[in-house]
Amino acid sequence: MPRQYSVSDLVARAQDSDPRAVARLISMVEDASPRLREVATALAPHTGRAQVVGLTGSPGVGKSTSTSALVSALRKQGKRVGVLAVDPSSPFSGGALLGDRVRMQEHATDSGVFIRSMATRGHLGGLSWATPQALRVLDAAGCDVVLVETVGVGQSEIEVVSLADTTIVLLAPGMGDGIQAAKAGILEVADIFVVNKADRDGAEQTVRDLRYMLSLGERRERDGSTWKAPIVRTIASKGEGIDDVVATLDQHREWMAKSGERDRRRQLRARAEIEAITLEQVRMRIGDIRGSGNLPELAKRVVAGELDPYTAAEELMDTVSSG
Repeated sequence: MPRQYSVSDLVARAQDSDPRAVARLISMVEDASPRLREVATALAPHTGRAQVVGLTGSPGVGKSTSTSALVSALRKQGKRVGVLAVDPSSPFSGGALLGDRVRMQEHATDSGVFIRSMATRGHLGGLSWATPQALRVLDAAGCDVVLVETVGVGQSEIEVVSLADTTIVLLAPGMGDGIQAAKAGILEVADIFVVNKADRDGAEQTVRDLRYMLSLGERRERDGSTWKAPIVRTIASKGEGIDDVVATLDQHREWMAKSGERDRRRQLRARAEIEAITLEQVRMRIGDIRGSGNLPELAKRVVAGELDPYTAAEELMDTVSSG
């Protein structure tokens, strides 16, 4: 994309389904471009329409295969689909490792699908720090559904819940996933459970284990309505059960709209995003004053016992606020 294009031009082109414009905007987000604030301002009026679906689960359960199958099913319904596949960072380049993305190459030439791999770059929650802003880009670009596929990183992978309207937790037989789900607190955050590789031995036992553990917990109620996370069996490699997943996604979207849960989650998402941006700005300001400000003097006073660290921190914050 030529450099002379303005942010407003890029957003307009993204709305016209120009994949290069979408890619450029996401790159600006990932690279923390000096024009990032301008990008966010331009995107804001065009967001809020996409259904954001998070897919998470342990490595080996078939997340990429399931994501690809979901894309195919959603495209058959005529929906535009965005995919954010959050990968571990390469220890050499800092970029995303794209091995699993090969499975989604069948969608590479489909103008109704946009696939982007994003590196976590050391972020421990399984999601790139730039993911919320990238979601806004795909939303503004006219995607009806955005699938966020996360790294399986154990307990912290439940961070996807803060971004998704609907969270799908994938499990597979023979991996001890039921017990792991209980340990990681995933039972509480899943809106839909998908037991993939359902043709393997142990699939029914996995379903039974899940049902038992779900029966021990309380069902979530919002405004008098209840959503009990269903369990859907799939064989993603063959496309079996995927239509059932899509139908369940539609049911959950309708429940979210009627119960007010969608607005509640989106407000929490916006609040978390505002907090994250604020904290990052504070870190940058502290970085600016670290060498030339009063931080070294405050540190000396703390070591000398003239000042406690809490008071020192308050003085530093005052400097940041007035700087």
